[in-house]
Amino acid sequence: MVDVTPKEPTHRRAVARCKVLMKPETTVAIANREMSKGDVLAVARVAGIQAAKRTSDMIPLCHPLLVGSVYVNFEIGDDHVAVEAQVDTVDRTGVEMEALHACATAALTIYDMCKSVDRAMVISDLALWEKTGGRSGTYRRTDDVVS
Repeated sequence: MVDVTPKEPTHRRAVARCKVLMKPETTVAIANREMSKGDVLAVARVAGIQAAKRTSDMIPLCHPLLVGSVYVNFEIGDDHVAVEAQVDTVDRTGVEMEALHACATAALTIYDMCKSVDRAMVISDLALWEKTGGRSGTYRRTDDVVS
């Protein structure tokens, strides 16, 4: 594990995005809250938040951090749900893994809650979209891997 103790705590933010590709009728059922397991996006949001808080338990050598805030948001398209997770902290290391873990877990939760009606779903384009703070400064994805 990298020694971060000499570093000064600074404000850090990371944003990750991905998509869950699915049948159009599945997106309609999600939007109308018609899935048998309940409100898909509400459950996926809580799952993503919980994942961000527990990242160091799941990813070896990932530092436990004081997570200051986590936002998990969704945009429903015709044939997909776009997922975005933003994590903020004031700490000695970045929250990129927390944002990616939150995004992936929210997407997996959507898959789990919808698999009974759409087994062909695909989780795609998981990527770090932005990070700020720390010694390496700001990073913003410039391609449209995830749109």
